[in-house]
Amino acid sequence: MDKAIAIIPARGGSKRLPGKNVKPLDGSPLIAHSIQYAKANPSLISEIYVSTDYRQIAETAIRHGAKVIPRPEALSGDHEPTVTVLGHVLDTIQTQATDVALLQPSNPLRPKKLFEEAFVCCHECGKDSLFTVGRNHDKLGEIEGDMVVQFNYEPGQRSQDLAPLYFEDGLSYISRSRRILDGMIMGSDAIPFVVEHPFGRVDIDTADDFAYAAFLLKIFTE
Repeated sequence: MDKAIAIIPARGGSKRLPGKNVKPLDGSPLIAHSIQYAKANPSLISEIYVSTDYRQIAETAIRHGAKVIPRPEALSGDHEPTVTVLGHVLDTIQTQATDVALLQPSNPLRPKKLFEEAFVCCHECGKDSLFTVGRNHDKLGEIEGDMVVQFNYEPGQRSQDLAPLYFEDGLSYISRSRRILDGMIMGSDAIPFVVEHPFGRVDIDTADDFAYAAFLLKIFTE
């Protein structure tokens, strides 16, 4: 199995939590957790690239062992799709790597064996892309007027009897480089890789999210 490259997109313009990508989580900057995860898988990842428009993120990434691709202002807006950022990295480095592993810094906690298992699954299934998902156990519905319209349950139904629903947890994405250069990360036949772990519920956007991530880190490293 050929090695992939890891790309970590990290803008400096977080609105809800300014500077979050360099904010310390358990003593290390947030972005460093994703860099270190990729570094811990040298048999799978050949190079680690951080795409950023922010000097402090770039300096932090280099300090922790990643290579930095400066992101143009035109690709740094709030609504810029991730695929164009990944494509810019690939165009810049002209890599021969077949696969790209996308790691989002806002999802810093990942099970130790996730990369290995996900890569094996992707290659054995012969698909071009894979993304991680988690099982949702919530009773969901919409509020219309002053009424709740149930989406996935009947009134009185037990949670354990719900039909299985899954959410995109953001822990990892694997895609062929050529697919990204064609303007797509996930194809219609992308493999949903189920991760049953509390880490899948961590998506950092607020101070409370940081506190929850720190709590989980303490539990799973003791």
